Formats: sequence, C-alpha cells, structure tokens
Amino acid sequence: MFRHKGSRRTFIHNLRLASNLSFIAGIVNIAGVLSVATLTTNVTGHFAFFAEEISLKNYSKAITFLLFILSFLVGAFTCNALIEITSLRKPKIAHAFPMIIEVAILLLIGIGFVKHQEYIAYLLLFSMGIQNALVTQISQSVVRTTHLTGLFTDLGIEISQLFFYRKPVEKSRLRRSIFLRLSIILCFFLGGVLGGIFYKKYELKILLFAALSLIIALLFDNIIIYYHLTKRKIKSSFHEEEN
Repeated sequence: MFRHKGSRRTFIHNLRLASNLSFIAGIVNIAGVLSVATLTTNVTGHFAFFAEEISLKNYSKAITFLLFILSFLVGAFTCNALIEITSLRKPKIAHAFPMIIEVAILLLIGIGFVKHQEYIAYLLLFSMGIQNALVTQISQSVVRTTHLTGLFTDLGIEISQLFFYRKPVEKSRLRRSIFLRLSIILCFFLGGVLGGIFYKKYELKILLFAALSLIIALLFDNIIIYYHLTKRKIKSSFHEEEN
C-alpha cells in the first residue's frame, strides 16, 4: 500500500491507500470544524477568508488565515523532504517517518496536550499537508485524500467520458478510476459522519481513533510485505532443495 511505486503499483494498492487515508481525513476535517470552527484538511477556503480580512483591514485575523495556509504548505514540504532524505539510505521505509509525525500530532491533540484553538488548527493543517503530500508522492498524483473539489471535477469528467469512449480497454480503465474516486469520496464522507456522531461524546478524542487507523494501516502494510518476503524465501529454499 505504501511501499510500491511506479509500475509495481497496482489499482488495489491505490484503493487501499485512498480508502484508509480519506477516512482519516474525514475524521480530521469534522474534528477541526466542530472543535475550532476551522477547515483543517484543505486551504481553499482560507484564501477566501484571508482576502476578506484584508479587505476589512482586520490584519491580525488575516495573518491567522495566512498561517493556516502556510501550515499546510510546511507539512507538505516536510513530508517530501523526509522522504527524499530517507530514500537515499532506506527507501523501503521512507514513507514511515511522515506517517509517524502525523500519528504523533493526532495523538497529542487527541489526549488534550494541545488546547489552544489556533495551535490545534495549525497542527491539524500541518498533518494534513503531510498526508496529502505523502499520498500524492506514493501514488504519483493518482490519489488525493484531504479534499474533494478536484475529485468531483475528475469524477464528472470521467463519467462523461464513458459516453464517448468505445474501446473496452478505455472503458475498463475509466470504470476503475471512477470506482477509486467514489471510494475516496465515500470514505471521506464516512469518516466525517462517524467523527461527527462520536464527537458529541468524545470531542477531540476522536482523533485517537484516526491515529489508531493510521497505525493499523502502517502495521498491515508491513505484515503484508513480511508475508510475501517469507513466502518467497520458502519457495526459494524449496527449489534449492529440489535441485
């Protein structure tokens, strides 16, 4: 799910990656809206609020929205920098460090270590910048999980293309892509709905569940890799014994 890149990456890898991380993004998004009344998975709205505050000459508030935007940017920068640095020596675990940072942020906010509203927003935006960059880098821009605007645009385009493409190969590719985008949208929506329901009782502790989901995804990926490596070793030793 996280390790495969390029030609080694399959539709199933992208589907697992998209469904899991979009679910987490849905939880983070509703947590930000309900706790600090701020969008925490994308920066599109913050540009509008920034421009509004500038026009009203509320420069202190404008700076806050600018910092929201920069938090997401710095998260994306940090993610890719860590991946590039780690890839030089240990490319197989390059994805792990950004994920660990995201998990740590979600845990710190979830347990109540961070209480200031603006700091919560900064950190959640930073973590989603990390996640979006990680997913984009791993899937080579095929998957996005933290916002839906581009997804709905691509989905609309691809649904319309179904009426014009005639070749079976093209239609098959389109259907898989549409299914992937619908899975991201559904999981984001599911994360948001469940997060909203449980927020009434647990408040920001719902981020602990998001962190747990990310940990499980990381462990599952390592278990799958270990299973395939062990299987190959067994087959290799079996063939050696036969020879």
